[in-house]
Amino acid sequence: MNRTTICIALLFILALSLSLPGWLKKEQDLPVTQTEEAWIPNYQAKKMRSTLYDKTGNINHQVFAEYMENYDLLGFTLFKRPEYLLYSQTRHPWQVNAQEGTLYEDQRLQFETDVEIKSLNDDGYMQIIRTQFVEINLIDKTMTSDQAVEIVGPNYVINSNGFTVSLETQRYELLDHVKTVYQPSPQN
Repeated sequence: MNRTTICIALLFILALSLSLPGWLKKEQDLPVTQTEEAWIPNYQAKKMRSTLYDKTGNINHQVFAEYMENYDLLGFTLFKRPEYLLYSQTRHPWQVNAQEGTLYEDQRLQFETDVEIKSLNDDGYMQIIRTQFVEINLIDKTMTSDQAVEIVGPNYVINSNGFTVSLETQRYELLDHVKTVYQPSPQN
């Protein structure tokens, strides 16, 4: 071997010996930042059931869901296939079913995909409301949607693009009425 080859080999061995401890050292776990931590749910539940009461001890609302994840740092809770029962002080409860739901810290609920809202009062003016999106304010007991909506009542079906409903006063407002089909029931 000539002198140049030996020098190159010694330099290579020296470089390898200096970098080898760094390669063999275990990688340290990187700390999770608050941003990354926010996307980790605080808790999860399957087949969840929850009942919430108001200050006077009356049932305010009940929640049933196939799956639920709470993200405390982000300020919301996600539901898969939720069934929500909304109670008011003066009226019968409403049942809301959907594929997905989100509850925000400011007491807003948003339901998406195959939303069906049923009045649990058989004598009510409106029995079923169907849409793809609805937002419910739990504080003032209102429902709003800007999506296509079908409202079914006794002897009629109303189609609209959006609506606003007050669950307390039973006041309904259609944002963009499309069509109403009325079929009177035969009298005996």
